[in-house]
Amino acid sequence: MDTEYFVHPTSFVDEGANIGAGTKIWHFSHVQSGAIIGKDCVFGQNTNVGSEAVIGDRCKVQNNVSVYDGVVLEDDVFCGPSCVFTNDFTPRAHSDQGWTISKTLVKHGASIGANATIVCGNTIGSFATIGSGAVVTHDVPAHALMVGVPARQIGWVCECGHKLDENLVCPTCGRTYESAEDGGLQQK
Repeated sequence: MDTEYFVHPTSFVDEGANIGAGTKIWHFSHVQSGAIIGKDCVFGQNTNVGSEAVIGDRCKVQNNVSVYDGVVLEDDVFCGPSCVFTNDFTPRAHSDQGWTISKTLVKHGASIGANATIVCGNTIGSFATIGSGAVVTHDVPAHALMVGVPARQIGWVCECGHKLDENLVCPTCGRTYESAEDGGLQQK
């Protein structure tokens, strides 16, 4: 089958999945019917994309990540190896009540570190950084740097990914920021 995206021969893309040009899906991965994936994304080995997941352009989803139903990744989101998304607050294997999907939104340019867990029902703001192993249990403002269990804010990060100084200036690229009405930061 000729496509505008790459799928490794060990992976499966179900009929009805919508995948953008230039996207690469590597070893032992599965994209379910109904999933929406933008252009120029990269999926590492052993990834799964649910039938109701939406992924924007230029996202990088590293090895062993499942993007479940109800999860939306906007453009340029990074998901580190083995990070976890949940999608139901009361999961039970034995229940006949079914799943109650709670939405999770990861906004443009945010990064999630290796082995971090994102509890469903939360929004991660643009360009926020979630440290490796952190457990996010509440909304995260734009440009926030979050670490720990449960995740707590320890600073702010620039669009380029580096930690801002106490004056909200990036020592690497020189961008300056100010407080935004939503509790996050915005570039001056």
